[in-house]
Amino acid sequence: MKKLFKKSAALLTAALLALSLLSGCQTAGTKDQTGGTEKTGGEPVVEKVTMVLDWTPNTNHTGLYAAQEKGYYKEAGLEVEIVQPPEGDALLFVGTGKAPFCIAFQESIAAGLALEDPMPMTAVAAVVNHNTTGILSLKEKNITSFKDLEGKNYGTWDIPVYDEILKDVVTSDGGDFSKVNMVPNNATDTVTALQTDFDAVWVFYGWDGVISKLQGLETNYLPFIDENPVLDYYTPVIAANNDYLAAHPETARKFMEATAKGYEFAAANPAEAAEILLKAAPEIGEDVAKASQAYLSAQYLAEAPVWGVIDRTRWDNFFSWMYDKGLLTKKLEPGAGMDNSFLPKTK
Repeated sequence: MKKLFKKSAALLTAALLALSLLSGCQTAGTKDQTGGTEKTGGEPVVEKVTMVLDWTPNTNHTGLYAAQEKGYYKEAGLEVEIVQPPEGDALLFVGTGKAPFCIAFQESIAAGLALEDPMPMTAVAAVVNHNTTGILSLKEKNITSFKDLEGKNYGTWDIPVYDEILKDVVTSDGGDFSKVNMVPNNATDTVTALQTDFDAVWVFYGWDGVISKLQGLETNYLPFIDENPVLDYYTPVIAANNDYLAAHPETARKFMEATAKGYEFAAANPAEAAEILLKAAPEIGEDVAKASQAYLSAQYLAEAPVWGVIDRTRWDNFFSWMYDKGLLTKKLEPGAGMDNSFLPKTK
């Protein structure tokens, strides 16, 4: 993967936030989401489901490929197609009814729900149980706290929600955010960014942090959640179209139960899960796939009783934080945009 897949989500979030901050905005909606059944002769009914990725295949998606490879979808009577969208469009596919499921991010869902005409979408599972993003820098830059970003060049995507998160942690740590040099980040990858124009960049540690280590870089990593627990939001999630959930609740439940089995398999078997991912995306490379999977497999469930469960308090707290920071024009209702009921019952 040559680009930061977080940047794709950032661009979509920015577009949705811009719409939500404008009065009178409208979002087109259709009901042609992919799904349905087939029956030929005396064969059992096969239900078709489309899952749209947020970016190219990576370890955030391994559970989907594991569910496919291990036959969990087939056992559930499903034929699942995993597809890649145009850049940054996965959530729009679901919000406008062109697909039933996608990989998305809580901050993007918030922006879609805050529109004057809210996008009909719901997060039905957390891919990882905690936010694994933070700031990465070369050890030689001596950035060991968020306050240390003062006077340093930070690679920004100029997206309000992400800049506001950085401001929050720098200020909370006693720093002066105005002293952080916000430099537009157009680097193609994190390793290049850290070795050229930037002292620090935003990363998913399970991808860019791992790759930086494999490349032999000595780095410091500062997780956002260590500074402010409210930033333990859900990134990424599986989102679903509300109309699809209402029309096909049993199919959605079967899909999510099989998907949960895939992620639980990947959590328990990181080496085999990496091999499964490599079948779908050999361009990742064996070293990256195995190292990233070893890290992320432990993050899928963490301390959660089952994979995918979203804690409503954490979910609501981040939505409230976005509203308080002026990133949303309206305060979202408690529990808005999330639903755990399509997951397997807690063990």
